[in-house]
Amino acid sequence: MSGKLHITVMLGGPSAEREVSLRTGAAVAQSLRSLGHQVDELDPKVPGWKLAEGTQVVFLALHGTYGEDGTVQAELEKLGVPYTGCGVQASKLAFDKVLTKQRCLETQVPTAAFAVFKTANEPMPAHLKPPLVIKPVRQGSSVGLQFVDTKEQWPAALKAALEHDTEVLAEERIMGRETTVGILGGQVLPVVEVRPKQGAYDYTNKYTAGRTEYLCPAPFDEKTTKAIQAAALGAFNSIGGRDYSRVDVMVRENGEPVVLEVNTLPGMTETSLLPKAAAAVGLTYADLCQRMVDLALMRKKN
Repeated sequence: MSGKLHITVMLGGPSAEREVSLRTGAAVAQSLRSLGHQVDELDPKVPGWKLAEGTQVVFLALHGTYGEDGTVQAELEKLGVPYTGCGVQASKLAFDKVLTKQRCLETQVPTAAFAVFKTANEPMPAHLKPPLVIKPVRQGSSVGLQFVDTKEQWPAALKAALEHDTEVLAEERIMGRETTVGILGGQVLPVVEVRPKQGAYDYTNKYTAGRTEYLCPAPFDEKTTKAIQAAALGAFNSIGGRDYSRVDVMVRENGEPVVLEVNTLPGMTETSLLPKAAAAVGLTYADLCQRMVDLALMRKKN
């Protein structure tokens, strides 16, 4: 542990995921204070924010645009203050689902067939057949997520998703088991299986306690577990990730993993998945927060 530190937790922000970020940030701040650190909370919802004087490290508890897309990271680089999580370029790549998928294809990481759309009147492409998922290219936390089970649903779903971004991604909906894999300081954590009690793992099921069952370590055989973890680490490395991330991976019925996306600033609320995975290897929530801070400070020393 790095002694008692002056840490600024950045939380809230201007994105569609503001409410979740406020919850993440409050939990992180409380935990860091419990370890004896001096903690300031900073909500960068409007431009012109200033870090508290004497801040030694910034804990990024932001989600969505501005916080996860490389913007705040670039501003902190200019200030010369170490911050938790991935750097500017990796954040930009991971936040853009299409760029992530292109990197996965280049590095032979399994990902679903897809197409990109910018206008609401485009037809369903011939190479994609329902069931499909449509999602904004640059949003997180299942914001704007649409499911297409029949051709008739395509126009309305495309239009709805485009309300959240100027580009949307349509991809094959992988029918199988939903998992997520945490990566922390080069260590691949145990696989978490996500089982919504009703419907899909959408925004409501994700952030409402009791709506989803989480199994960690996930009940897969050793070969499948290793394949899921390898796909997750491959995706993380393909975007140039550092320190930590959470990678969402679908698993086909035949055991083949398919990477959905890389989350460079995963949620840290009481229902979040990275803390669950860390707990499975004996890391308490406070241990996890401290480890994230230590990883950021190690870069400063290097």
